[in-house]
Amino acid sequence: MSRKRPKPEEIVAKLRQADVLVGQGQSVAEAIRAIGVSEVTYYRWRREYGGLKSDQVRRMKDLETENQRLRKAIADLTLDKLILQEAAPGKLTSPARRRACIEHVRTVLKVSERRACKALGQHRSTQRKAPRGKDDEAALVAELIEFARSYGRYGYRKVAALLRADGWLVNDKRVERLWRQEGLKVPARQPKRARLWDGDGSCIRLRPEHRNHVWSYDFVETRTHDGRKFRMLNVLDEFSRECLAIRVDRKLKAADVIDVLSDLFILRGVPAHIRSDNGPEFIAKSVQSWIAAVGARTAYITPGSPWENGYVESFNAQIRNELLNGEIFYTLKEAQIMIEGWRRHYNTVRPHGALGYRPPAPEVFVPAIAARPAAPAKLAVVQRPTLH
Repeated sequence: MSRKRPKPEEIVAKLRQADVLVGQGQSVAEAIRAIGVSEVTYYRWRREYGGLKSDQVRRMKDLETENQRLRKAIADLTLDKLILQEAAPGKLTSPARRRACIEHVRTVLKVSERRACKALGQHRSTQRKAPRGKDDEAALVAELIEFARSYGRYGYRKVAALLRADGWLVNDKRVERLWRQEGLKVPARQPKRARLWDGDGSCIRLRPEHRNHVWSYDFVETRTHDGRKFRMLNVLDEFSRECLAIRVDRKLKAADVIDVLSDLFILRGVPAHIRSDNGPEFIAKSVQSWIAAVGARTAYITPGSPWENGYVESFNAQIRNELLNGEIFYTLKEAQIMIEGWRRHYNTVRPHGALGYRPPAPEVFVPAIAARPAAPAKLAVVQRPTLH
């Protein structure tokens, strides 16, 4: 077995002993033999510790320990800086991204998992145990992608409402997580702008209070595949947000406006007000006199202020965003059929944000009454149940 290296205090004590022996008249060689070391070791000790005392050796040892600690701290800080620089290009906003970032750092910098997790603030249990998800995750993701494919302009909130209507017990947060996980997104819309609401027919001065209180209508123009224009007359109930009618034709004039309104008045009753802009088809004397004759009132917005007719303008933007911008109409008949189908979907299926993600006029299914047992003989009359 090799001999244990003496401590610095013991080395200093032996050197002091040799100095005392030399001072008593012994030769250096005799003093070296007396302390029990070789001549090479003695002179090496003398070079390292010559002239030092025990307290000075202890102080030097403490300084060396402190120096080692500082060097380690500087090395740790340097490594932390390198780790943070390597992780800086991306935002670590979720545990999944943190896991991926830590694996990348470990690959590039050759550091341990413990070191990378400590630098980036990731708990090691989170790093090692990735979430497995629920058993129905695959089926939910498949249906989510199918809804996103069918309704490309819907965000995750509308898709979540559709999933719940389809029988899934999911909240918006889970749908948002899966939405981001699959890389789905809707292009950003234009930022909203504040406007001054000052017209007599504006949405502030004349707010809808019940069904058939305020209707609004407006024209939208687009083209078929051959480049020919066609127009749509959109009629909306502002209170329920229900699209009452969309008339599609190559040309629509004041007589067509009266025709559409007469059909709606017969079917749904006469509204109190009809809001519109100042288009020539709406301000025509024949239209104004006919509306007044049936008992309704016109509410024209300030000229050049479409934001005062916000309900129907918002509807126009939705139909253009969700249908017109994504479809090619080869014939007018095809446009009429597809636009009418979209109107029915809008009224009965499409979740509306202003209505708590419910459709404006959902279809109601009345279940058949189950067969009841025969009444006792003593009962002469059985009252039929009333469905409310």
